[in-house]
Parts: sequence; C-alpha cells; structure tokens
Amino acid sequence: MRNRATVAAVSALSGALALSAFAVPAAQADDSAASYRAAVAKVRQAAQAESGRAAAAEGEPYALNVSFSNFKIAKAVKVGTTEHVATTVTYTLTHGAEVNIAAADFITDPIIYRGSATTPDNMLYGNKPAKCTATSATTADCKGTIDVYPGNHELLNSDAGTWRAAAEATAFNGQDPDGETFDITKVGYKSQSGLGTTLVQRNSKLTVNASPEPVKKGKPITVTGKLSRANWDRGTYNGYVNQPVNLQFRKKGSNTYTTVKSLKTNSTGDLKTTVTASVDGYFRYTFAGTTTTPAVNATGDFIDVQ
Repeated sequence: MRNRATVAAVSALSGALALSAFAVPAAQADDSAASYRAAVAKVRQAAQAESGRAAAAEGEPYALNVSFSNFKIAKAVKVGTTEHVATTVTYTLTHGAEVNIAAADFITDPIIYRGSATTPDNMLYGNKPAKCTATSATTADCKGTIDVYPGNHELLNSDAGTWRAAAEATAFNGQDPDGETFDITKVGYKSQSGLGTTLVQRNSKLTVNASPEPVKKGKPITVTGKLSRANWDRGTYNGYVNQPVNLQFRKKGSNTYTTVKSLKTNSTGDLKTTVTASVDGYFRYTFAGTTTTPAVNATGDFIDVQ
C-alpha cells in the first residue's frame, strides 16, 4: 500500500476497512495535524484485534456509538503531477446521547480508498479533522477535505479510476495516546466504509494550432495538437495514445462550436489533420474523457481567412 512520506504504522479499520495509519508530513501540515494523525493511528492499529487480524498488546478501543450517512464528494477529483489538490467532503454524523462530539479530543474525518474495503490498494484523507456542527442532540453536519499531494508519490497510474468513501470517529475521552497511563479500552472508535464513490483522475491537457495564418479561402489548413495526461509514476505529462478526439470550429461572432471531423491521437498523443479554409473563426480539439482521465477542450485557435 502506498502512503505519504511519513509512515507511523500500517493498520486496519475495525469491522471492515483496512487503511494505512500515518502522520502528515511536517512540510504539509502543522504539528497539531501530525499529532492527531499519529493519535488516531494508534487507535486504528489496536482496533485490528476486534476483527481478529492482529492481537492488541494494550487492549482494544470500545465500539463508539456513531454512524455516518449522506456522504457527499465531488464526482471526480482531477490530480496533476505536482500541485496539492483539496476536495471538500460533507457527511452526517449520528451519535448516541453519551457521545460528546464537542469534546476537544473527539475526532472524525472522511477517507477515500482504492480497491476493496478489507484490503485497499491505497487511501487518501484530510490533513486535519472534519469540523462538525450539531443539528440536534444526536446528529451533526460534518465538513472535511481529502488532500492529495501527487508530488509526494501518493498515487500511481494504476490508482486512477473509482475510489470508495469511508468515515471514522475517535473519542479519546481524556486519554493521552503518548501518556504513560494511556488506556485504550477507554477510547471509543468507529469506522464505516462504502459510503459513496468518486473518480480520482489523471489530469488532462489538450492543445491546438491551426496554420498557416492568414490563409486564402479554399486553401488547406493544417490543424495540429496534442492530448496529454498526468503520469503519476514519473511526475510528468505524457501523450494519451489512441484516443478519440473531435476537431471543432466556431465562426467568428458565434458562440457555438460544431464538430468538423473525428480522429484519434497517435502513438505519442499527437493530432494532425487538414481542412479547407472557408471563413474566419476558431478551431479547437475536444476530448470527451474516460474513467481515468477527465474531459478537456483546447483553447480555440483563431484562423484569418482572406
């Protein structure tokens, strides 16, 4: 399982979801965020024993009386090669009257994972816990983020596609995970998987160039371009090969593009075709997208027909 640069442990979420437990790199988050990650990691690791996958030397957290619903995340998360991407997540937290979600050491956060719930290939989460606002004595609306740092090799190309959603909550109840008297059996913990899905996609780029310019009416115009997408393995953008792309044209003074012809990218992601010059306007290539790669339109290139 891939994980962030600083690894604290490898663990499983009790009941169903096995995830990595590690701290956020100091360069990306403050000390409090790193501390909270490490603290929750310790509880998660102990929770393995509850599902029979490992023996917890210091006991197990008790099952926290909470559940999660109404999980909402963007349909797609577009990730490039270097820039941090943050995606907002909202969900409803329902809890027993005995659970104090306003306590300073009550923590809940959203997670997305790739693969199966029990043996995920990868997972992503937020730098900081979600913030919850009580809507009744036993429900709250929570808002957090999923933070992605492709420059830290969090993703491989094989990770592109459908990811599933989960959420967790931890009530430390005054217990200090770093303290000598830490009693994990007094800590409550609950995780819930299968709350939704999103696409984590390799960001795409598309270019176009129409020439010569100006051009005489009735003469050929050569339209070139390139479709590329993020290569998370290498940290670069590379051509997206053998993909269907439409060449579109918009007359000067119009707001509507119409498809002129369809073609496919070559073995390097390049595009090249010819059309006949008729009137002034803009040419562009457009790509409809795939599960792993988002749709993209090239910025129209103006051609002056004389």
